[in-house]
Amino acid sequence: MDASLSSLTLETKSMRSDIAGFQTRVTGLEHRMGSLETQVTTYRDRDQVLLYLRSKLTDLEDRSRRDNIRLLGIPEHEEGTDMQAFLGSILPKLTSLDFDPPLEFQRAHRVGPKRSDTSLRPRPIIACLLRHNHARQILQRARKQGPFRIGQHDIRITADYSKDTNEQRKAFLALRPRLRQLGMKFGLFDPARMWVTNNSISKDFYNPDELSLFLDSLQHQPMDYTNPDCSQDTGRENEGGGLLPLGPEKEGPLHHDADLNQRGRDAERLARLHDDRGQVLHAVATYTQLSERDKSRSPLKPTTVPP
Repeated sequence: MDASLSSLTLETKSMRSDIAGFQTRVTGLEHRMGSLETQVTTYRDRDQVLLYLRSKLTDLEDRSRRDNIRLLGIPEHEEGTDMQAFLGSILPKLTSLDFDPPLEFQRAHRVGPKRSDTSLRPRPIIACLLRHNHARQILQRARKQGPFRIGQHDIRITADYSKDTNEQRKAFLALRPRLRQLGMKFGLFDPARMWVTNNSISKDFYNPDELSLFLDSLQHQPMDYTNPDCSQDTGRENEGGGLLPLGPEKEGPLHHDADLNQRGRDAERLARLHDDRGQVLHAVATYTQLSERDKSRSPLKPTTVPP
């Protein structure tokens, strides 16, 4: 009898020791999880700052390119040895504009390495004009009358955007079939803003993902095709592949601080939507890894045994 009681006492003490060890491990894991949550919050805040800074850099780059124009389709070696003199002579003829004072360029050159094969597409020409109003006049005329022709070649003149803005514009343009299918008016404005009208309600989108989610929400809603404001797109493709409004009332400055702030907020919100799931999965995986590592260790011996 005494031997049985002694055995039970030893087993009870061993169980208490194990429970105390488990409590210590759980406490340690809770502290580690708290530290991980703090790190995730810190990284999320840093990501938001980086997204905002990236939007600011994109805006600054687009602003620095406002005086640039891109000419597409001009055959190689057509310019001879003086690119600026060549552009100064053909641009007034192509656009039928009388520039006063005459066109002046800060620089003009082709983009990319030289091509010996004349059968390939000619490299685009980028020209930075000295006066901003000349660049705006050329782009406005190109949107209304382009493309132009030199001999048997079609020449297109477009604005010059940063890489991020070009990718955003391409993503917007990829949504045009869905917009037409829903019978909605739309137009793509500088630098990358899609204007959409649905049932006489207009809305601006600065992020293609936001527009895609909006179209998904309308996919199963009946459209009022009898409404004259919901017929088809009101823009036409410009020389850069974008859409331009028919009326001048929608034209405005190239950049606005409000547009930039909205783009930054949209980018932050989408980043949170896409990153939350990944952060949770990462935290769970880390918690599981720590638990498995603690299980492989020997039980911790507490200094005191709870009663």
